[in-house]
Amino acid sequence: MPDTTSTRTNDVLTQRLSVLSAGPHRDALTRGLRGIEKESLRVTRDGALAMTPHAAALGSALTHPSLTTDYSEALIEIITPAESDASITLDKLDELHRYVYSVLARDGEMLWNESMPGLLPPEDDGIPIARYGSSNIGTLKYVYRMGLALRYGRTMQCIAGIHYNYSLNEEVWRVLHAHDQSTATQTDYQSERYLALIRNFRRTSWLLMYLFGASPALDARFLRGREHTLESLDADTLYLPYATSLRMSDLGYSNTTGQSALHADYDTLPGYLDALAQAVSQPYPPYEAIGTHRDGEWVQINTNILQIENEFYSTIRPKRVTWPGERPLHALAARGVQYVEVRCMDIDPFEPTGISLETARFLDAYLLACALDESASLPATAYAEANENFGLVTKEGRKPGLALTRDGQPVAMQDWANELFAKIERTAAVLDALHGGDAHARALAAQRAKLADASLTPSARVLQTMRDQQQTFLQFALAQSERHAADFLARPLDAQTTAHFEQLARESVDEQARLEREEVGSFDAFVAAYRAYTLNRFSV
Repeated sequence: MPDTTSTRTNDVLTQRLSVLSAGPHRDALTRGLRGIEKESLRVTRDGALAMTPHAAALGSALTHPSLTTDYSEALIEIITPAESDASITLDKLDELHRYVYSVLARDGEMLWNESMPGLLPPEDDGIPIARYGSSNIGTLKYVYRMGLALRYGRTMQCIAGIHYNYSLNEEVWRVLHAHDQSTATQTDYQSERYLALIRNFRRTSWLLMYLFGASPALDARFLRGREHTLESLDADTLYLPYATSLRMSDLGYSNTTGQSALHADYDTLPGYLDALAQAVSQPYPPYEAIGTHRDGEWVQINTNILQIENEFYSTIRPKRVTWPGERPLHALAARGVQYVEVRCMDIDPFEPTGISLETARFLDAYLLACALDESASLPATAYAEANENFGLVTKEGRKPGLALTRDGQPVAMQDWANELFAKIERTAAVLDALHGGDAHARALAAQRAKLADASLTPSARVLQTMRDQQQTFLQFALAQSERHAADFLARPLDAQTTAHFEQLARESVDEQARLEREEVGSFDAFVAAYRAYTLNRFSV
């Protein structure tokens, strides 16, 4: 959504909604897709990081379609299929959790349902990096994670979150392409509109941090003695009184890393691709000092600003499903943007799956508004302003009278939020009219209540619960995790669904074994080909 509330801007959103909600294509808005990727640390019943390998019953982390690992062997990533309704997505997420918990319970483990980790082992070698077998692609995934450890530290890689993948049906873009009388190709127009969504998101996603940020505190030992500006809530807990999401603040990643000055160009797809392509090919002296080998073993894929595209830390990414042998940038260049990946959502510690259906409904209405509204370009000054607003809300979002900056001028966060809600109300109303019912309007009303009363936000509720229960951060997170584990274990899957997941696990293990059995060529040659963008069967 743009930085102005001009009549023209409002008319553009209204006109596009009107065009899409009438005529023979009116159901196109109901056929978009959304999927969820949820990261969670495996922990023992006392909250310590699980040091066991990824369970065999969960299948191969390399090849399983729904259950994999992220940075650490103990950091599970649960991936739903893409579905046309958020309620189905959340049902799939719940089902996957019930299977995972049934497996973890055999070893006395559960998931840590918090974005900020609990008590971690030593930084240097105590946190296990994820393993993916002996195939070249499996080894590459491990080496990439070794590089992340050397660049950013293992501790920072244990922060977890939820990614919300969102797309509109291509019929929506075809209708708007005609309505806007665009001279671009259909593919280029679709990419342009997704980038417009991203620019609007970048300007306004501070609103998501206020409404859904849920990491205002952390265990003091997480910082490993580094300097900070946090306050002490108790002997073991650090926090900021008005923080919404320390996970998404500048606390995590040092400004001295190679990508700190990286400015992704969201105005055009060629500009975005060029910026990322340069970053994955431009050497960075501190990483050159590390080198790619130690004691004859690979420790990072290369010494460039980014080892691969996915190393770029961003709150949202343009995405395209890749084909075998294809890098993400090549997929975008060849076939355009297919969906966006929202990456800033904290795990909600009050929800068993980490996200509620109400939150997903709001995200759908918000992202639709971002997609259909007019969208100004995002030059360097606006890019920096958006970053500053986002960072300010992560640290001080609940501060009374908080002011942000819009087009260089101060604006009350509450006033700007109310303007945004007026737009999101329109998309929510259209979605409810198409789906029937009032689910999106109710989701919006719940978020409006948070705007009026900051004590209703997840971040405020976390701190209040800790105070009421006289809990440290670790005690709070452990209690919530135990509560959710009990919920899932009390609802075991039926035999047929369990058998389905067991079959998926076996098939993924067989597929990894086949890859390793049929491997051709050395790892050195594989990396050389990968660097040349000619070989990448799986995403890293």
